Amino acid sequence: MLERTLENYFKMKIESSFGLCIKLIGYVGIPDRLILLPKGRIFFVEFKQKGKKPRKIQKFVHSKLKNLGFKVYVIDDKDKIEGVFKEWNLDLTNTKRKQLTR
Repeated sequence: MLERTLENYFKMKIESSFGLCIKLIGYVGIPDRLILLPKGRIFFVEFKQKGKKPRKIQKFVHSKLKNLGFKVYVIDDKDKIEGVFKEWNLDLTNTKRKQLTR
């Protein structure tokens, strides 16, 4: 499965769980997405094609984030998405898109 396809699927599922899935750019090695969930829960996600591993700089940044107390996940298939959702007690079956209002 393409990295982009996984990322879009994950984003849709997070947003349907009232979370934010923010695309991070501009900092070398930073994970692809910052995930903000209700009750102040935060984690980072790096998306990869099946079997691909993070680059050396990405591993370095992931390590720094983990040392600060954040969870960082590397996702390369839908099974790993299911694992993350179980760990954070999120409903993967919820498909309704919820809109943020001002």
